Amino acid sequence: MKIIIALLIFSILIIFHELGHFWLAKANGIRVNEFSLGLGPTLFGVTKGETKYSLKLLPFGGACMMEGEDGESSDERAFGNKSVWARISVVAAGPAFNFIMALVFSFILVCNIGYDIPVISDVTPGYAAEEAGMQSGDKILKMNGKNIHFYREISSYSMYHAGETVEITYERDGEKYQTTLVPKYDEELGRYLYGFQGTVENTHGNLWENMKYSVYEVKYWISTTLGSLKLLVTGGVSINDMSGPVGIVDVIGDSYEESVSYGYYAAFLQMLYICIILAANLGVMNLLPIPALDGGRLVFLIVEAIRRKKIDPEKEGMVHFVGIVLLFALMIVVMFNDIRKIFL
Repeated sequence: MKIIIALLIFSILIIFHELGHFWLAKANGIRVNEFSLGLGPTLFGVTKGETKYSLKLLPFGGACMMEGEDGESSDERAFGNKSVWARISVVAAGPAFNFIMALVFSFILVCNIGYDIPVISDVTPGYAAEEAGMQSGDKILKMNGKNIHFYREISSYSMYHAGETVEITYERDGEKYQTTLVPKYDEELGRYLYGFQGTVENTHGNLWENMKYSVYEVKYWISTTLGSLKLLVTGGVSINDMSGPVGIVDVIGDSYEESVSYGYYAAFLQMLYICIILAANLGVMNLLPIPALDGGRLVFLIVEAIRRKKIDPEKEGMVHFVGIVLLFALMIVVMFNDIRKIFL
């Protein structure tokens, strides 16, 4: 069951991403030869109009194959024969649709379960928060100038800035205050603490507040993804901490089995939550300036827009080919680690 649910989630994410490319291609008059879900040999396909819609053997990935996308074409409706700004909009639409999907799902989730406001419920004796005079009921507004909307953002901030002194802006009875906290290392927990805890109950808002916090939710996961990438680059985490499709399937399965014990409604909300995380993550990862990804293609298109001259398609194609090879190599390493973690 967990594999079926994981495949369904992957399919929704991929279809929405590729629909972004598809719809913007059609809007710009670009011929789409094939729209597929999955990779490898075709299991089923049907041609409607000028486009073939197909289901592939391997249940990961998908494609929106446009005329002249990776080579020369004399067709006036070919991707390469459209203006650079039209091509930029088509390439950027995939990640943009992932963010839109995350936003829609966030709104549904927030309307159902509410959001965790950053209000202090208790202060621990002997830590910086108590020494600074902070109290239960104080609402955290900023940490070193960064706006805080959810209590979990405090935990994320402390993880990415472990041990750093932080200037806190908080609100009490309608008045704003500022204080500086020096976190103290807790030997038992193995991490730095400011010395306060948050409320465990979510807040339910009106329609406008739900829309606003849906945007904050997507922003939070984009920020978390970027923070994780920063840790990977700086050595804060290793490649062994990364998860690929196999690891994600395992996480989805465990989450489903745990949440379904509380009922199918709880399981649905948990899967929705995972979709938000994955959609935001997929949007960010695809915008990275890595060859073969949408971000890598956007780099070439932006350079073309600046110099007002096309880059040699053969040279660009070679760069993307190298990028694909390196990405596949990384996927194999990550998949091996995922399998190893499952059986250890």
